[in-house]
Amino acid sequence: MSQAEIDSQPTVMGHPSGLYTLFFAEMWERFSYYGMRALLVFYMIKGFLGYGDSQAYTVYGAYTALVYMTPFIGGMLADKIMGKRLAVVIGGLLMAAGHLLMTIESEWPFFFALALLITGNGFFKPNISTTVGSLYGQGDKRRDDGFNIFYTGINLGAAMSPLLCGFVGETYGWHYGFGLATIGMLIGLAVFVMPNLITQLLIMAGALASTVGMLMFRPDNIYAILINIFVAACLMIAAVVAWIALSKGGLPKWAGARPEGVDKRHDWKIYLGIVIAVPVFALLVSGFSPFQSPPEGAVVKTTDELLKERVNFLANMNVDSGTIEKVEAAGISVVPKLRGESYQMLNRDWIAKVKENDWPYGLADIAGIFLEEVSKPAGAVLTILGLLAFGYLIIETFKLKKIQRHRMIAALILIFFQMLFFAFFEQAGSSVNNFTDRNIDRVGETTAVTEDQVGQTIKIEPTQAQLGFEYAPGKAFTNTDLDEMRKIIKETEDVDKIVVDWTISDSNVGMGIAERTDELPASIFQSFNAIFILIFALIFNWMWAALRKRGMDPSAPVKFGFGLIQLGMGFGAFWLGAQNCTAVGMVGISWLTLGILLQTTGELCLSPVGLSTMTKLSPKILVSTLMGAWFLATAFSQYLAAIISNLTSVGGHGGGAGADLPAPINTVNVYGDVFGTIALTAMACGGVCILMSPLLKYWMHEDKIIDEDGNLIGSTKDQKTEA
Repeated sequence: MSQAEIDSQPTVMGHPSGLYTLFFAEMWERFSYYGMRALLVFYMIKGFLGYGDSQAYTVYGAYTALVYMTPFIGGMLADKIMGKRLAVVIGGLLMAAGHLLMTIESEWPFFFALALLITGNGFFKPNISTTVGSLYGQGDKRRDDGFNIFYTGINLGAAMSPLLCGFVGETYGWHYGFGLATIGMLIGLAVFVMPNLITQLLIMAGALASTVGMLMFRPDNIYAILINIFVAACLMIAAVVAWIALSKGGLPKWAGARPEGVDKRHDWKIYLGIVIAVPVFALLVSGFSPFQSPPEGAVVKTTDELLKERVNFLANMNVDSGTIEKVEAAGISVVPKLRGESYQMLNRDWIAKVKENDWPYGLADIAGIFLEEVSKPAGAVLTILGLLAFGYLIIETFKLKKIQRHRMIAALILIFFQMLFFAFFEQAGSSVNNFTDRNIDRVGETTAVTEDQVGQTIKIEPTQAQLGFEYAPGKAFTNTDLDEMRKIIKETEDVDKIVVDWTISDSNVGMGIAERTDELPASIFQSFNAIFILIFALIFNWMWAALRKRGMDPSAPVKFGFGLIQLGMGFGAFWLGAQNCTAVGMVGISWLTLGILLQTTGELCLSPVGLSTMTKLSPKILVSTLMGAWFLATAFSQYLAAIISNLTSVGGHGGGAGADLPAPINTVNVYGDVFGTIALTAMACGGVCILMSPLLKYWMHEDKIIDEDGNLIGSTKDQKTEA
């Protein structure tokens, strides 16, 4: 497009009106992605797959790693062949199909759904972002502010989705949560491709429907209500601004168009590549588990045996006979499809160590877990690609002239610290998610058991408030029991609540009593990071600008170090919470909130400056390769995150009365010890980064101006002197 076409765009609040179309297209795509992510680990453990923690973490890590790997390929295809607009449409359709396929509770559809999401994200994610950049001319000072507005849309979608998809999926059924993610993706795609008036109507209708949903489908908890109102208000403000902006004009036709001189004749090759890539990614992300047979000693149960177990479970929990009859009449509708590791016959010595709150892993065990995981298909692919990519970059670095070479060395070191940051940070969707589910007290109790009630039998609807308390001599109520009850409610149409006769013992004094609506679903805490970004991003931008004016703006390596230290402090808050748990092993919600807040401020120190620094440090001939390496390192960090989360595995297979999750008091220090180790490691790495910052700053040569061949042609200090 010409500069005249760029300048002729209508503007709102100083920015092209098309930016607001892209804002909502990306917002809904992120809604679908984070909505699915909030449920994914829970779905694998508690749903029909019946995975153990270890296998769920491995699949989750492979999925998130491949999601970050494919945008490099999708970006190149769009630049050279198909254009950004068509790439976004194809990516959106693939992702919508993936979310829709997630609603089918069967093994192969599940893995093909993940493969469609991986492939679709590769086309969608890089190209909608670069389309934002195409709305601004070279040197346009509004570009950074435009990307900040776009970044707000990303976080608004990430904040909304756990509140809607997470709550609905956990409360009413997994397929409903995934169904909402599907609708969100389709709305985002329609916003991108439809005529302007329809786009306006879609934006406003989607915002209104989501606002109503967040106000209706929520826990009866004042904090949850305030959070939902805040996010809903942000959404409606954004929708009104977008409506006004799009009344002046939408996304110009030239934005994201096919490259000049390139026609459609090569498109069929891309479509063929998609057909090949989807089953390949399905195999990689599954680790070929659908082909694995159960290990020797595993017992495959019939539906009659599973139903008998379910009935006995309810009878042992003193559930009334009427409810048991309804459950028996409904039968078993979803049978866990267990394969390979999902049977996970846990070592008895390991279980004993967990129950003694003893760290079950030595260095040899950790090394074994690492080697086992990277030898799996997705891990092997990422490791080989990483070695080839970074080996190539190192070789090319030492061919460069001095200043370019120094800058590339600084960039590669910063990429290493970035990889460490996200390997720890991305525990959010795996180990921290399970910690929240199993050990964070998420119930706003309305009353509590007193000494006067000892010996009485009361009727209660078990919630998380009962975790760790004995319902019979020597039998503690665990997440296994609670998950089984929730599963029965989801699968039995005539049962919307399970009430038990609970005989109060001395050990029950102080136990909270609440309704399920008083309990915050674990998945909604996935929204906290995005909400904190919405609140603090502008504050950080103002702070860096104020420091820059005074000549006190920290260098990029110092910001990286601060980011790692704050991330470590966040995990330190989780560790402190575990150290200060209740007698039954539950941790106050304030520790989780503090930890997520500190992790978010750490992210705001490191993430926004990262990509910008890469573009400044890379020589022109390697800029695309270095950006690819940045995203490849992010992909590998996702896989490292899964390996780290394996150290917190505390369960066998989930989703059945026969599953065995220890009581909260036996898991709290397993999580706490791992989080404490992460805290110390992250803070130590941050300290090393800060100590290295003078050397890294020197290698960055920020005051030097060089030509494309690496020859020194001037200095910014000279320019300031002349001015």
